[in-house]
Amino acid sequence: MDLFRYRFTLLPKEKVQEFLKFNDLEYVPITEEEKKMHEEDLMNSTYGLSKTKLEETEFYKVPFQAALDLVRPRKVFLSKGFAFIPHDQIITLILNDFRTRLSKALALSARSLPIVQSDERLQPLLSHLSHSYIGQDFSSQRNTGKISLDQIDALALKSFPLCMRQLHKSLRELHHLRHGGRMQYGLFLKGIGLTLEQALQFWKLEFTRGKVDSEKFDKTYSYSIRHNYGKEGKRTDYTPYSCMKIILSNPPSQGDYHGCPFRHTDPELLKQKLQSYKVSSAGINQILDLVKGMHFQLACQKYFELTHNVDDCGFSLNHPNQYFAESQKLLTGGRDIKKEQAATESSQSEPPTQITSSSSSSTNVTSTQPEDMEILEQFLSEY
Repeated sequence: MDLFRYRFTLLPKEKVQEFLKFNDLEYVPITEEEKKMHEEDLMNSTYGLSKTKLEETEFYKVPFQAALDLVRPRKVFLSKGFAFIPHDQIITLILNDFRTRLSKALALSARSLPIVQSDERLQPLLSHLSHSYIGQDFSSQRNTGKISLDQIDALALKSFPLCMRQLHKSLRELHHLRHGGRMQYGLFLKGIGLTLEQALQFWKLEFTRGKVDSEKFDKTYSYSIRHNYGKEGKRTDYTPYSCMKIILSNPPSQGDYHGCPFRHTDPELLKQKLQSYKVSSAGINQILDLVKGMHFQLACQKYFELTHNVDDCGFSLNHPNQYFAESQKLLTGGRDIKKEQAATESSQSEPPTQITSSSSSSTNVTSTQPEDMEILEQFLSEY
Protein backbone atom coordinates (compact mmCIF):
# COMPACT_ATOMS: atom_id res chain seq x y z
CA MET A 1 0.00 0.00 0.00
CA ASP A 2 2.80 2.41 0.90
CA LEU A 3 4.74 1.58 -2.26
CA PHE A 4 1.65 2.05 -4.42
CA ARG A 5 0.85 5.39 -2.74
CA TYR A 6 4.43 6.61 -3.27
CA ARG A 7 4.51 5.63 -6.93
CA PHE A 8 1.12 7.20 -7.60
CA THR A 9 2.19 10.54 -6.11
CA LEU A 10 5.03 10.65 -8.66
CA LEU A 11 2.63 10.54 -11.62
CA PRO A 12 2.11 13.81 -13.54
CA LYS A 13 -1.46 15.01 -14.03
CA GLU A 14 -1.87 13.59 -17.54
CA LYS A 15 -0.57 10.19 -16.43
CA VAL A 16 -3.13 10.11 -13.62
CA GLN A 17 -5.89 10.42 -16.23
CA GLU A 18 -4.35 7.61 -18.26
CA PHE A 19 -4.13 5.43 -15.15
CA LEU A 20 -7.79 5.98 -14.26
CA LYS A 21 -8.93 5.20 -17.80
CA PHE A 22 -6.73 2.12 -18.12
CA ASN A 23 -8.09 0.63 -14.89
CA ASP A 24 -11.76 1.44 -15.62
CA LEU A 25 -12.13 3.58 -12.50
CA GLU A 26 -15.25 5.76 -12.40
CA TYR A 27 -13.54 9.00 -11.45
CA VAL A 28 -14.82 11.50 -14.01
CA PRO A 29 -13.38 15.05 -13.92
CA ILE A 30 -16.15 17.63 -13.64
CA THR A 31 -16.60 20.24 -16.35
CA GLU A 32 -15.80 23.91 -15.95
CA GLU A 33 -19.54 24.60 -15.97
CA GLU A 34 -20.08 22.27 -13.00
CA LYS A 35 -17.14 23.82 -11.20
CA LYS A 36 -18.59 27.30 -11.61
CA MET A 37 -22.06 26.08 -10.60
CA HIS A 38 -20.73 24.65 -7.32
CA GLU A 39 -17.91 27.15 -6.83
CA GLU A 40 -18.91 28.31 -3.35
CA ASP A 41 -19.70 24.80 -2.10
CA LEU A 42 -16.38 23.41 -3.36
CA MET A 43 -14.44 26.21 -1.67
CA ASN A 44 -16.29 25.76 1.62
CA SER A 45 -15.83 21.98 1.67
CA THR A 46 -12.17 21.82 0.63
CA TYR A 47 -9.55 22.83 3.18
CA GLY A 48 -7.27 25.71 2.17
CA LEU A 49 -8.92 26.22 -1.24
CA SER A 50 -9.01 29.82 -2.49
CA LYS A 51 -10.76 31.06 -5.61
CA THR A 52 -7.42 31.15 -7.43
CA LYS A 53 -6.58 27.57 -6.44
CA LEU A 54 -10.09 26.46 -7.34
CA GLU A 55 -9.46 27.29 -11.00
CA GLU A 56 -6.28 25.20 -10.99
CA THR A 57 -7.69 22.24 -9.02
CA GLU A 58 -9.20 19.26 -10.80
CA PHE A 59 -12.30 17.74 -9.17
CA TYR A 60 -13.66 14.24 -9.72
CA LYS A 61 -17.32 13.27 -9.47
CA VAL A 62 -17.78 9.84 -7.88
CA PRO A 63 -20.63 7.93 -6.18
CA PHE A 64 -20.57 8.93 -2.52
CA GLN A 65 -20.24 5.31 -1.32
CA ALA A 66 -16.82 5.15 -3.01
CA ALA A 67 -15.55 8.01 -0.83
CA LEU A 68 -16.86 7.19 2.63
CA ASP A 69 -13.46 7.92 4.22
CA LEU A 70 -13.83 11.51 3.00
CA VAL A 71 -17.60 11.79 3.47
CA ARG A 72 -17.49 10.67 7.10
CA PRO A 73 -15.31 13.60 8.31
CA ARG A 74 -17.18 15.97 5.92
CA LYS A 75 -14.14 16.80 3.83
CA VAL A 76 -15.93 16.82 0.46
CA PHE A 77 -18.97 18.40 -1.16
CA LEU A 78 -21.96 16.11 -1.78
CA SER A 79 -24.69 16.67 -4.38
CA LYS A 80 -27.37 14.25 -5.64
CA GLY A 81 -25.54 11.16 -4.45
CA PHE A 82 -22.13 12.19 -5.79
CA ALA A 83 -19.01 13.36 -3.98
CA PHE A 84 -16.75 15.98 -5.56
CA ILE A 85 -13.18 14.94 -4.79
CA PRO A 86 -10.22 17.34 -5.25
CA HIS A 87 -7.24 16.00 -7.15
CA ASP A 88 -5.00 15.78 -4.07
CA GLN A 89 -7.53 13.46 -2.37
CA ILE A 90 -8.09 11.07 -5.27
CA ILE A 91 -5.39 8.79 -3.85
CA THR A 92 -7.79 7.92 -1.00
CA LEU A 93 -10.27 6.44 -3.49
CA ILE A 94 -7.64 4.66 -5.53
CA LEU A 95 -6.09 3.11 -2.42
CA ASN A 96 -9.50 1.69 -1.47
CA ASP A 97 -9.78 0.07 -4.89
CA PHE A 98 -6.19 -1.17 -4.72
CA ARG A 99 -6.81 -2.64 -1.25
CA THR A 100 -9.80 -4.56 -2.62
CA ARG A 101 -7.78 -5.99 -5.50
CA LEU A 102 -4.86 -6.78 -3.21
CA SER A 103 -7.15 -8.62 -0.78
CA LYS A 104 -8.55 -10.77 -3.57
CA ALA A 105 -5.04 -11.51 -4.80
CA LEU A 106 -3.97 -12.51 -1.28
CA ALA A 107 -6.89 -14.91 -1.04
CA LEU A 108 -5.96 -16.50 -4.37
CA SER A 109 -2.33 -16.71 -3.29
CA ALA A 110 -3.33 -18.52 -0.11
CA ARG A 111 -5.08 -21.20 -2.15
CA SER A 112 -1.97 -21.61 -4.29
CA LEU A 113 0.38 -21.79 -1.33
CA PRO A 114 0.92 -25.60 -1.32
CA ILE A 115 2.10 -25.51 -4.94
CA VAL A 116 4.31 -22.48 -4.39
CA GLN A 117 5.91 -23.97 -1.28
CA SER A 118 7.13 -26.92 -3.29
CA ASP A 119 9.33 -24.57 -5.34
CA GLU A 120 12.75 -24.58 -3.72
CA ARG A 121 13.46 -21.10 -5.03
CA LEU A 122 10.49 -19.55 -3.20
CA GLN A 123 10.17 -21.70 -0.10
CA PRO A 124 13.04 -20.03 1.88
CA LEU A 125 11.60 -16.59 1.10
CA LEU A 126 8.13 -17.59 2.29
CA SER A 127 9.55 -19.16 5.44
CA HIS A 128 11.26 -15.89 6.29
CA LEU A 129 8.14 -13.74 5.91
CA SER A 130 6.61 -14.76 9.21
CA HIS A 131 9.73 -13.51 11.01
CA SER A 132 10.17 -10.27 9.08
CA TYR A 133 8.56 -8.06 11.75
CA ILE A 134 11.00 -7.06 14.49
CA GLY A 135 9.62 -5.28 17.50
CA GLN A 136 8.93 -5.46 21.20
CA ASP A 137 6.16 -7.70 22.50
CA PHE A 138 3.83 -5.49 24.55
CA SER A 139 1.33 -8.24 25.38
CA SER A 140 3.09 -9.37 28.56
CA GLN A 141 3.03 -7.39 31.78
CA ARG A 142 6.74 -7.15 32.62
CA ASN A 143 6.26 -3.56 33.81
CA THR A 144 3.15 -4.13 35.95
CA GLY A 145 3.12 -1.94 39.04
CA LYS A 146 6.32 -0.09 38.19
CA ILE A 147 4.70 3.33 37.79
CA SER A 148 2.50 5.23 40.21
CA LEU A 149 -0.57 7.35 39.48
CA ASP A 150 1.14 10.59 40.50
CA GLN A 151 3.75 10.07 37.77
CA ILE A 152 1.30 9.96 34.86
CA ASP A 153 1.02 13.74 34.31
CA ALA A 154 4.80 14.15 34.13
CA LEU A 155 5.20 11.10 31.90
CA ALA A 156 2.51 12.40 29.54
CA LEU A 157 4.55 15.55 28.93
CA LYS A 158 7.85 13.78 28.34
CA SER A 159 7.27 10.26 27.08
CA PHE A 160 3.74 9.83 25.68
CA PRO A 161 3.29 9.80 21.90
CA LEU A 162 1.05 12.56 20.61
CA CYS A 163 -2.02 10.30 20.38
CA MET A 164 -1.80 9.36 24.06
CA ARG A 165 -0.83 12.84 25.19
CA GLN A 166 -3.96 14.11 23.42
CA LEU A 167 -6.14 11.54 25.19
CA HIS A 168 -4.59 12.30 28.58
CA LYS A 169 -5.07 16.05 28.15
CA SER A 170 -8.70 15.59 27.06
CA LEU A 171 -9.40 13.28 30.00
CA ARG A 172 -7.92 15.76 32.48
CA GLU A 173 -9.92 18.65 30.97
CA LEU A 174 -13.26 16.95 30.31
CA HIS A 175 -13.14 14.26 33.03
CA HIS A 176 -14.54 11.80 30.51
CA LEU A 177 -13.62 9.87 27.37
CA ARG A 178 -15.91 7.96 25.05
CA HIS A 179 -15.48 4.22 24.48
CA GLY A 180 -12.87 4.47 21.69
CA GLY A 181 -10.71 6.78 23.78
CA ARG A 182 -11.04 4.66 26.92
CA MET A 183 -10.00 1.54 25.03
CA GLN A 184 -7.00 3.11 23.27
CA TYR A 185 -5.71 5.00 26.30
CA GLY A 186 -6.62 2.36 28.90
CA LEU A 187 -4.73 -0.41 27.11
CA PHE A 188 -1.75 1.91 26.61
CA LEU A 189 -1.63 2.64 30.35
CA LYS A 190 -1.90 -1.08 31.01
CA GLY A 191 1.09 -1.65 28.70
CA ILE A 192 3.31 0.89 30.47
CA GLY A 193 2.69 -0.75 33.83
CA LEU A 194 -0.61 0.35 35.40
CA THR A 195 -2.13 -2.47 37.47
CA LEU A 196 -5.84 -3.24 37.44
CA GLU A 197 -6.29 -1.66 40.86
CA GLN A 198 -4.42 1.47 39.76
CA ALA A 199 -6.45 1.65 36.56
CA LEU A 200 -9.76 1.45 38.43
CA GLN A 201 -8.59 4.16 40.82
CA PHE A 202 -7.25 6.37 38.01
CA TRP A 203 -10.42 6.28 35.89
CA LYS A 204 -12.78 6.55 38.86
CA LEU A 205 -11.01 9.60 40.32
CA GLU A 206 -11.13 11.36 36.96
CA PHE A 207 -14.70 10.46 35.97
CA THR A 208 -16.14 11.41 39.38
CA ARG A 209 -14.66 14.88 38.96
CA GLY A 210 -17.10 15.31 36.09
CA LYS A 211 -20.73 14.28 35.75
CA VAL A 212 -20.31 10.62 36.76
CA ASP A 213 -20.89 9.73 40.40
CA SER A 214 -19.18 6.84 42.14
CA GLU A 215 -22.18 4.50 41.90
CA LYS A 216 -22.62 5.08 38.17
CA PHE A 217 -18.92 4.50 37.54
CA ASP A 218 -18.96 1.16 39.38
CA LYS A 219 -22.08 0.11 37.49
CA THR A 220 -21.24 1.38 33.99
CA TYR A 221 -17.48 1.70 33.52
CA SER A 222 -15.57 -0.56 35.92
CA TYR A 223 -16.63 -3.74 34.08
CA SER A 224 -14.92 -2.70 30.82
CA ILE A 225 -11.70 -1.86 32.69
CA ARG A 226 -11.64 -5.28 34.34
CA HIS A 227 -12.52 -6.80 30.96
CA ASN A 228 -9.40 -5.23 29.40
CA TYR A 229 -7.29 -6.90 32.07
CA GLY A 230 -8.84 -10.30 31.38
CA LYS A 231 -10.90 -10.41 34.58
CA GLU A 232 -14.36 -10.39 32.98
CA GLY A 233 -16.15 -11.89 29.97
CA LYS A 234 -14.06 -14.37 28.00
CA ARG A 235 -11.06 -13.36 30.13
CA THR A 236 -8.81 -12.35 27.24
CA ASP A 237 -5.73 -10.40 28.30
CA TYR A 238 -6.05 -7.60 25.73
CA THR A 239 -2.93 -6.02 24.26
CA PRO A 240 -2.32 -2.30 23.63
CA TYR A 241 -3.21 -1.03 20.16
CA SER A 242 -0.43 -0.84 17.56
CA CYS A 243 0.02 2.17 15.27
CA MET A 244 -1.52 0.21 12.38
CA LYS A 245 -4.66 -0.59 14.36
CA ILE A 246 -5.04 3.02 15.51
CA ILE A 247 -4.56 4.39 12.00
CA LEU A 248 -6.73 1.91 10.10
CA SER A 249 -9.60 1.07 12.45
CA ASN A 250 -12.36 3.01 14.25
CA PRO A 251 -11.68 6.58 13.02
CA PRO A 252 -12.77 9.26 15.52
CA SER A 253 -15.96 11.23 15.02
CA GLN A 254 -17.08 14.50 16.60
CA GLY A 255 -16.56 14.37 20.34
CA ASP A 256 -13.91 11.65 20.11
CA TYR A 257 -10.24 12.10 21.00
CA HIS A 258 -8.82 8.72 20.05
CA GLY A 259 -7.12 7.83 16.77
CA CYS A 260 -3.83 9.04 15.32
CA PRO A 261 -3.43 12.85 15.35
CA PHE A 262 -1.21 12.65 12.27
CA ARG A 263 -3.87 10.65 10.41
CA HIS A 264 -7.15 12.01 11.75
CA THR A 265 -6.47 15.67 12.61
CA ASP A 266 -6.91 18.54 10.17
CA PRO A 267 -3.40 19.78 9.18
CA GLU A 268 -4.05 23.32 10.42
CA LEU A 269 -5.28 22.08 13.81
CA LEU A 270 -2.32 19.70 13.99
CA LYS A 271 -0.01 22.64 13.30
CA GLN A 272 -1.59 24.64 16.13
CA LYS A 273 -1.28 21.69 18.51
CA LEU A 274 2.41 21.24 17.69
CA GLN A 275 3.00 24.97 18.14
CA SER A 276 1.38 24.84 21.57
CA TYR A 277 3.81 22.04 22.45
CA LYS A 278 6.69 24.30 21.39
CA VAL A 279 7.82 22.23 18.42
CA SER A 280 10.07 24.31 16.17
CA SER A 281 8.65 25.86 12.98
CA ALA A 282 11.08 23.90 10.81
CA GLY A 283 10.13 20.72 12.63
CA ILE A 284 6.42 21.37 12.15
CA ASN A 285 6.97 21.79 8.41
CA GLN A 286 8.85 18.48 8.29
CA ILE A 287 6.01 16.74 10.13
CA LEU A 288 3.32 18.27 7.90
CA ASP A 289 5.22 17.21 4.78
CA LEU A 290 5.27 13.62 6.04
CA VAL A 291 1.55 13.82 6.88
CA LYS A 292 0.80 15.15 3.41
CA GLY A 293 2.58 12.11 1.98
CA MET A 294 0.47 9.89 4.28
CA HIS A 295 3.57 8.74 6.21
CA PHE A 296 1.88 8.96 9.60
CA GLN A 297 4.25 6.73 11.57
CA LEU A 298 7.28 8.58 10.15
CA ALA A 299 5.62 11.85 11.22
CA CYS A 300 5.29 10.49 14.76
CA GLN A 301 8.90 9.34 14.63
CA LYS A 302 9.95 12.86 13.61
CA TYR A 303 7.89 14.21 16.52
CA PHE A 304 9.89 11.93 18.85
CA GLU A 305 13.19 13.22 17.45
CA LEU A 306 12.15 16.87 17.76
CA THR A 307 10.78 16.60 21.30
CA HIS A 308 13.76 14.57 22.51
CA ASN A 309 16.34 16.74 20.74
CA VAL A 310 17.93 13.94 18.70
CA ASP A 311 18.65 13.78 14.99
CA ASP A 312 18.16 10.03 14.67
CA CYS A 313 15.94 8.10 17.08
CA GLY A 314 17.56 4.81 16.06
CA PHE A 315 14.37 2.75 15.77
CA SER A 316 11.42 2.23 13.43
CA LEU A 317 8.25 3.30 15.22
CA ASN A 318 5.23 1.00 15.00
CA HIS A 319 3.65 1.05 18.47
CA PRO A 320 2.72 3.77 21.02
CA ASN A 321 4.14 1.67 23.86
CA GLN A 322 7.37 1.34 21.90
CA TYR A 323 7.47 5.16 21.77
CA PHE A 324 7.09 5.31 25.56
CA ALA A 325 9.70 2.63 26.23
CA GLU A 326 12.27 4.25 23.93
CA SER A 327 11.61 7.66 25.46
CA GLN A 328 12.13 6.34 28.99
CA LYS A 329 15.32 4.54 28.01
CA LEU A 330 16.62 7.79 26.56
CA LEU A 331 15.55 10.06 29.42
CA THR A 332 16.75 7.71 32.16
CA GLY A 333 20.06 6.94 30.49
CA GLY A 334 19.15 3.49 29.25
CA ARG A 335 20.62 4.11 25.80
CA ASP A 336 22.73 6.64 23.95
CA ILE A 337 21.41 8.56 20.96
CA LYS A 338 23.38 11.09 18.96
CA LYS A 339 22.32 14.61 19.90
CA GLU A 340 21.57 17.23 17.29
CA GLN A 341 24.58 19.38 16.48
CA ALA A 342 22.64 22.31 15.09
CA ALA A 343 20.87 24.66 17.47
CA THR A 344 17.12 24.11 17.52
CA GLU A 345 14.23 26.03 18.90
CA SER A 346 13.00 25.05 22.35
CA SER A 347 10.93 21.87 22.53
CA GLN A 348 8.37 20.62 25.01
CA SER A 349 10.93 18.38 26.74
CA GLU A 350 12.00 19.32 30.28
CA PRO A 351 14.90 17.90 32.30
CA PRO A 352 14.22 14.22 32.83
CA THR A 353 12.45 13.23 36.03
CA GLN A 354 13.55 9.99 37.63
CA ILE A 355 10.87 7.34 37.89
CA THR A 356 10.87 3.93 39.44
CA SER A 357 11.43 2.07 36.17
CA SER A 358 13.04 2.66 32.81
CA SER A 359 10.27 0.57 31.26
CA SER A 360 12.81 -1.05 29.03
CA SER A 361 12.24 -4.49 27.65
CA SER A 362 14.08 -6.87 25.42
CA THR A 363 13.57 -6.89 21.67
CA ASN A 364 11.98 -10.01 20.29
CA VAL A 365 11.60 -11.29 16.76
CA THR A 366 7.91 -12.05 16.41
CA SER A 367 5.32 -12.72 13.79
CA THR A 368 2.80 -10.08 12.78
CA GLN A 369 0.99 -8.71 15.82
CA PRO A 370 -2.50 -10.13 16.51
CA GLU A 371 -4.27 -6.81 16.00
CA ASP A 372 -2.61 -6.41 12.60
CA MET A 373 -3.77 -9.88 11.61
CA GLU A 374 -7.31 -8.95 12.64
CA ILE A 375 -7.25 -6.05 10.18
CA LEU A 376 -5.95 -8.27 7.36
CA GLU A 377 -8.53 -10.95 8.14
CA GLN A 378 -11.26 -8.31 8.05
CA PHE A 379 -10.21 -7.36 4.53
CA LEU A 380 -10.04 -10.96 3.38
CA SER A 381 -13.35 -11.98 4.94
CA GLU A 382 -15.20 -9.75 2.50
CA TYR A 383 -14.21 -11.97 -0.43
